[in-house]
Amino acid sequence: MSQLAAPVHDRGITTLTLDSPTNRNALSAALVGELSAALDACAADEATRAVVLTHTGNTFCAGADLTAPPEPTALVALMRQIVALPKPVVARVDGHVRAGGLGLLGACDISAAGPDSSFALTESRLGLAPAVISLALLPRTDPRAAARYYLTGERFDAAEATRIGLVTIAAEKGVDEALAPVLDGLRRASPQGLAASKELVTASVLRSFDTHAEDLVARSAALFASAEAREGMTAFLERRDPAWVL
Repeated sequence: MSQLAAPVHDRGITTLTLDSPTNRNALSAALVGELSAALDACAADEATRAVVLTHTGNTFCAGADLTAPPEPTALVALMRQIVALPKPVVARVDGHVRAGGLGLLGACDISAAGPDSSFALTESRLGLAPAVISLALLPRTDPRAAARYYLTGERFDAAEATRIGLVTIAAEKGVDEALAPVLDGLRRASPQGLAASKELVTASVLRSFDTHAEDLVARSAALFASAEAREGMTAFLERRDPAWVL
């Protein structure tokens, strides 16, 4: 069964919808592959001016699917694909974002989150670290805030996500209302103008991928293979505290 809804086209905007609410749109190997293929199709489609990435259910993305996780290299490739896509990718968030889902969000060019949205980098609580998603997050997020939320796993809201640079717009009311002027601006821009402008604003993010991806993939694999991470992930799936909680 597909974990990505059929693309919807509306006046140059193609909407891709994460559609696996039973596991809170967690990033399985299958979903990563489907989303990558859909982005390739958007890149090749002359009628697509920009891409909106959204979700069904109350969670945008819960991070990696611990029962069927993607390879770290596949997640890196997906994030880099979003950053390098010659068309803007806009995240429409009207729910919760956790762990690896923040990497997906950070790779997008523009994002809006509704008042009920919440965010958390929970990897440290599982014996892991936000390793590969750092490629998209650290170039765009306030360093002091990143240190706090990487280390503590605390939950924060859309206003805080906007303050630290993770989100572009904290929507006080409807997310669609907040995104309307953004999408109007993208429809008024030329394809060449969008591609050239995006290339300018993503240059430093792509350098992060090209410089650090190999090392962070290795770190991620080592952490996932560790006994401490196995305990953390088992505790999470069993809905109990891991052994190290004081």
